[in-house]
Amino acid sequence: MFLGIGADIPSIYKLANEECKYIYKSNYILREYNAKRIVENLGDVIVIGGGNVATDSARAAIRMGAKSSTIVYRRDENKMPARKVELDEAIKDGVQVIYNTRVINADINSGKIKCVNCIKTDSSTDQVIDIENSNFSIKADSIIFAIGLKPDKKLIEKEGIELDERGLIKVDENYMTNIEGVFAGGDVSQNKATVCKAIEAGKNAAVAINKYIYG
Repeated sequence: MFLGIGADIPSIYKLANEECKYIYKSNYILREYNAKRIVENLGDVIVIGGGNVATDSARAAIRMGAKSSTIVYRRDENKMPARKVELDEAIKDGVQVIYNTRVINADINSGKIKCVNCIKTDSSTDQVIDIENSNFSIKADSIIFAIGLKPDKKLIEKEGIELDERGLIKVDENYMTNIEGVFAGGDVSQNKATVCKAIEAGKNAAVAINKYIYG
């Protein structure tokens, strides 16, 4: 058996104790945009993330009538995972980008966002380090999380399949999981997988499965 179920659960983190309907997940924004539906009253939008989904979400917000759309990314431009052409197109559409900045939390009053509170970061090494006394705020009306997708943990663990610390399926060098004869590949087992890498995983896993069955 080969598992290629992908990753479709958006990653988010808590920004405030108060509930707010103006905090969105990227898959919702993109689904509404692709269905030619408008998410009303976006106002000044902050997109948290740095990949192609972040640029797509920021551009979708602009086209839905957002007053402004700003991507906030915790590393510098050179380490941004979004393709350069995607980033350039987003900027042409009016998207702004703030680098080396981490969103800590948001000020929310009576269900409405007032601002996001941020801190500048140092990403000159592999680690992202907060810079002391560099806190600042950005006005915001809406927030979009675009910090990646993860597999359905409950579904996978229900079948007894082990996950790693990132929430991805653990596989060996032959793409086999902890369960004998069960293989996995693509987004479900690779961090920041692309279509090309998913295809590669499928081909390599097919070879491994063939060897497993026929020796």
